[in-house]
Amino acid sequence: MRGFLLTVLAGIVLWPHSAFAQGDKGETLWVFFGTYTGKTSKGIYRSEFDTKTGKLAQPELAAETTSPSFLAVHPSRRFLYAVNEIGDYGGKKTGSVTAFALDPATGSLKKLNEQTSSGAAPCHLVVDRAGKNVLVANYTGGSVSVLPLDADGKLGEPTSAIQHEGKSATKKLTPHAHAIHVDATNRFAFAADLGLNKVLHYRFDAATGKLSANDPPAVDLDPGAGPRHFAFHPKAPYAFVINETHLTLTVLPYDASKGVLTKGQTISTLPADAKGKGFSTAEVQVHPSGKFVYGSNRGHNSIAIFSFDADKGTLKLVGHQSHLIKTPRNFGIDPTGQFLLVASQSADQVIVFRINQDSGELTPTGDVGNVPTPVCMKFVSRD
Repeated sequence: MRGFLLTVLAGIVLWPHSAFAQGDKGETLWVFFGTYTGKTSKGIYRSEFDTKTGKLAQPELAAETTSPSFLAVHPSRRFLYAVNEIGDYGGKKTGSVTAFALDPATGSLKKLNEQTSSGAAPCHLVVDRAGKNVLVANYTGGSVSVLPLDADGKLGEPTSAIQHEGKSATKKLTPHAHAIHVDATNRFAFAADLGLNKVLHYRFDAATGKLSANDPPAVDLDPGAGPRHFAFHPKAPYAFVINETHLTLTVLPYDASKGVLTKGQTISTLPADAKGKGFSTAEVQVHPSGKFVYGSNRGHNSIAIFSFDADKGTLKLVGHQSHLIKTPRNFGIDPTGQFLLVASQSADQVIVFRINQDSGELTPTGDVGNVPTPVCMKFVSRD
């Protein structure tokens, strides 16, 4: 949001807090929604969200662009970036990334330029913590790339493009990079590859926009798990990866001095009595307090709620929320930690839930926004 505070002392990283103190109230934010374009969606949608009341204004089209399935906001709040989840950009088997100028006062978006993502079907991206590069995960392409940023927010040509290699040991799947993130020091990057069944470790140089393999190069997940999305704990040295195929969540203890993850506890995202076919997970996020972790179950159509014990490094299932939820592709926790918004992809809706600050449980507020095929959402503080 407005910047990050990072303290490194004796090899221990104190993870950045949100720019909002937990429990702060009364600010109206912009919320931008990435979608799959088609019969109804035309691109990126925008709404206003009141962090005091939980009121979500009805969204409106902010910018036309093709299948902006995932979004990232520059630390300055002056630019927004979207993957274009396609596979034929410029007549080549690759997708693209589009840059927009963002006016925090009005919420307007103005297209700046676009660049190749260096791989087909880009599905996730982040801006590094220095605001100098965009890092991209290409799902069908099975690769990751880095695009440098000019001072005016425009995207430069890729400075790194790494093709993942190999196959998973169980289902013989080829690489499918599904998410990429940088750590709090901005020195290491991590890519969850569903096909390889690994979270890959990279060294990252923000000045040059270069990625290189770390040692060890990856952490292996349970055979056939299918790691998809990934989130760091805001305070403690842990990360979490949600596994699409197994419908599980894995705790990953993190050595910040080396940029290395190890495999800890794995827990199911489903109730013990869940029955059905075609289930899969999608998103994982950590509450700003660090006390709760949430994951989305498609097919089962629920948000799984966990408490997290940072001393033990363990998750405990609290329960599930399924009110009006249909194919929860993504969700977002507002920066104050008071509300969780679910992108109900198959219902063309965004549903608002209030978060119980003691238990992490979710209660529907009754507020629903209409967004065609919502896939991703990002909050932006207004000027």
